[in-house]
This record gives sequence, C-alpha cells and structure tokens, in this order.
Amino acid sequence: MNIRRIAALVWGLIVVVVSNTIVSLPIANAGSIATYRDVRFTPQQVDIIEQLKTARVVYLGETHDSESDRDKQLAIIQTLFQHNPRQAIGMEMFQRPAQPLLDLYLAGKITAAQLRQRSEFDKRWGFKWESYLQILEFAKANKLPVIALNTPTEITRKTGKEGLESLTATERQYIPPITDIDRSNLTYQQMILASYQQHAGIVSIASKSFDRFYTAQLLWDETMAERVANFAKQNPDRQIITIAGSSHIIYGYGIPDRVKRRMGNANFTQKTVLLSHDLDPKQSSPADFIWSNDRD
Repeated sequence: MNIRRIAALVWGLIVVVVSNTIVSLPIANAGSIATYRDVRFTPQQVDIIEQLKTARVVYLGETHDSESDRDKQLAIIQTLFQHNPRQAIGMEMFQRPAQPLLDLYLAGKITAAQLRQRSEFDKRWGFKWESYLQILEFAKANKLPVIALNTPTEITRKTGKEGLESLTATERQYIPPITDIDRSNLTYQQMILASYQQHAGIVSIASKSFDRFYTAQLLWDETMAERVANFAKQNPDRQIITIAGSSHIIYGYGIPDRVKRRMGNANFTQKTVLLSHDLDPKQSSPADFIWSNDRD
C-alpha cells in the first residue's frame, strides 16, 4: 500500500463485479422478512465467502467515500446471513453514545430520519447517509443487532490536542481504561507517522504533536476493539461483521489484533477483507482477502 493511500485512509478520521457465478441474496423490504435477488460474484469472491463463514469476526475495510464499498458490504453481509442468521453488525460510523438510538431504530420506535438527526450522523461522520442506510435497513428487517463502535468525536479531538491525561471522568466512560491502550506495535507507529507526515511535513516520531495524534488513533482502535470483544464474549453464538475504515484493519494492527488480545483465546477466529486496495506486489498482503481493486 503506498503512503498516499495510507494517508487518505487514516485521515478519513454492490455493485458486485460481473462474473459467471450467481448467488441469491436476501435484501430487506418493508416487512420483517428478507426477500431475495440475484447478485454476481466471481469464483474468487465465492471462495472468500466460504472462508468467511467460519470466522467469529469478519472485518470489511472500506474507503469511506466509496459508495460501491457499501454495496459490496451489503452483498457480503446478506450472503453470510444465509449461512448464519445469528449475525451482528459493528459500525465505525456510529459513536458509542448513539447505541440507545440505534436500538430504538432497530425496534421500530424511531424512524431512520430520527436516528440520523438525533445521532448527529452528518456532523459526526459526514459521509453519505443513504449508502449506510441500506445496511441499517437490512439489520432492522432481519432483527440483527447493530453495535455503535466509535469514540465520540469530542474525545478523539481532545486527545489529539491535549493528550489522554486531559480527559475527564465523564469522558472516560466512553473509552477503555487508559492502561488498555497498547503502544507496543512500532511498525504501526511508523505507518501512522508516514501518513501524518503527508499532511504535517517532516515531523519527528518523538514530537508532541505526532505523539498525541498517534495516541488518538490508538484510542480510536482500542475503543472499537473493546466494543467488538465485549459483544463477542456476551454473544458467543453470533458472527460479528465489523465495518470500518481500511486503516483500522490493514495488517491487523488497528482493531483485529486488539480484539484478539482481549479475547485471549487461540481458537477465536477473525478474517479481514479489504474492499478496495492498491496492491503493491513487493509488499505482503495487508489483509486476509482483497475483494477487488479500484478498477472494478
């Protein structure tokens, strides 16, 4: 992955490809029962789906401004749902305080428009609501839990400017304990530094500005990992489909490794999928699977 690509992913804080293989996918309708339509997968994508079926957590790494990534996510979610309807969907797009609102929407007690307005989706996320709505509608129609994964914007921003020590007790209720924030992955630190320098110029890894930026990134990762791990422990029969930006997934450095650390179980299986990616043949694969490239 080139540095500019990483920078775009980090600072971002299906029309499925045509082939000869056809599968039937459920799609939400106005009622509570899913209907079906035909979607075409390549043989390679069918093989990916088969391997995702056995994972407790599946990560679908997106480019936030790519609406086609949302179509791919929906197609994958729907296909896995056919295999195992005991599913849950984790979404970076919603911050932790929005969980009660998501629950109200899924229970039919507020509308999608009310969820959007009351969760301040446009202000806090900023990418196109409609492309995420199709995933929410599918979850609602099929009574699937949706997990609000993200750290509140105010906390991430404050950490980036003033450090973790500036957070109040009230703010800390929305994040993991400070002692859970693991800074030991130096390769990840260097990767984030390279992306930071694309915007800030040549900055030392020891600089206070970068250290706080990196700490905010780690806080982001750890908060989402805590949510996934806690849900997995409380719901051992559900497969969790986690939707997040690719920068939180590549090489497992962001969310996946931190979930694994929390689960402490060698048999706990996770799989990562990048939905759009610029492959560099000189580098090792940044995920378990690459769904497509930008030329799809």
